[in-house]
Amino acid sequence: MVIFGVTGDLARKKLLPAIYDLANRGLLPGGFTLIGYGRREWDKADFQDYVREAILNGARTQFHENVWQRLAEGLEFVRGNFDDDAAFDDLAAACKRSDEHRGTAGNWAYYLSVPPEFFAEVVHQLDRCGMAKAGANEWRRVIIEKPFGHDLASAKKLNDVVGAVFPERSVFRIDHYLGKETVQNILALRFSNQMFEPVWNSHYIDHVQITMAEDIGLGGRASYYDGIGAARDVIQNHLIQLLALVAMEEPTSFSPAQLRAEKLKVLRATSAVGPFGKTTARGQYTAGWQGSKKVVGLREEDGFDPESTTETYAACTLQIESRRWAGVPFYLRTGKRLGRRVTEIALVFKRPPYQPFSKGQADLLTNNAVVIRVQPDEGVLMRFGSKVPGPGMELRDVNMDFSYSEAFTEQSPEAYERLILDALLDESSLFPTNSEVERSWEILDPVLDYWAEQGRPDDYAAGTWGPASADRMLAKDGRVWRRP
Repeated sequence: MVIFGVTGDLARKKLLPAIYDLANRGLLPGGFTLIGYGRREWDKADFQDYVREAILNGARTQFHENVWQRLAEGLEFVRGNFDDDAAFDDLAAACKRSDEHRGTAGNWAYYLSVPPEFFAEVVHQLDRCGMAKAGANEWRRVIIEKPFGHDLASAKKLNDVVGAVFPERSVFRIDHYLGKETVQNILALRFSNQMFEPVWNSHYIDHVQITMAEDIGLGGRASYYDGIGAARDVIQNHLIQLLALVAMEEPTSFSPAQLRAEKLKVLRATSAVGPFGKTTARGQYTAGWQGSKKVVGLREEDGFDPESTTETYAACTLQIESRRWAGVPFYLRTGKRLGRRVTEIALVFKRPPYQPFSKGQADLLTNNAVVIRVQPDEGVLMRFGSKVPGPGMELRDVNMDFSYSEAFTEQSPEAYERLILDALLDESSLFPTNSEVERSWEILDPVLDYWAEQGRPDDYAAGTWGPASADRMLAKDGRVWRRP
């Protein structure tokens, strides 16, 4: 594997520890070679020290010196910029030496852990120096980090650039949420259990809420985040992918082709609900309290324009025009500096058509719900009504809770660990295709265009659950957001 942008935060915090964890689990071949490409004036020893430190700080499995020594033997570093022909020629030579001396046999994955504006340059250089073209019995793959474009037009342009060099079957677009065990468990929950699938439709479900909330701010991330915003950063990829898994029809198998076909089918039936002034909300956090800590607003964060109109909170209403989901709104929301860090999918059921209880007996009951917790407390919660012990008939909500950490002793692999291994094994089920990426932009672009004409986002205080407009968005239909 070659990692471009190996000195960045993603590689240091996620990719390098994940590669060590794979080696520690015995899932990498003995001759595995990792070449880092960057601008640092490093030799092999410098790069080894950097990788070792990243592993010690970030690996999830125990550090073993013998595993590290085997991995360190295959570490190389090539110095250069993305427009440096000579440096890419050196990289090609390093790959060739590895093929001859370490048995990599011409099989290479190129990980583009770089901003999207450099994708074209890197892909062009790989093509120019012959690193993109595989010989007989060889493979070459490119792994691309999000964001993949900032709207439909730019996504198509990037797809054309990458597709001109690598065939679609060799392109792996990373959405790390799809590598999480709880996301994959959506398929197991739906299709291995008879109790869920019969009620997984508009006859029983009132609405669906998909939430990704973070309690952190954006200090130090202005170069990436300012001008992108919450909707492009999270809704276009993570949340729409979660919607596809929740709403898709049962595939005939879990082969990549069948799984992708069903996801794409449901995305093609999905659209944003208008009028956007009432069915969407966006906000920007201001100063407030995050727990016991006083924090500043976005416009006071380092690197951000004091007049920034970048949203840190985004919510929208989507609909799926199919027999299964007709009339069921899907509410998607994401935000920074919210009440707590949580990602969950809540399927909220309709009220029973008739309840034979007297006035006051069922006043505390809310709608039944199935809640899939993606992070941090991975599991599934079922909420339903039960009688309170005592002589009277008083009802209230109770929870039946499944937790991964309690049910299984084995630690779930980190998402990047699973996705890197799948890319090396040519298992593409968890990687969105170019058609899925472009369709996601088609769904979101009308909302983004509307917001671009509306001036500033609404303010919300840090530590709260978003702007008042988000609450009004659901209140108009008699619904409320869950408070995880």
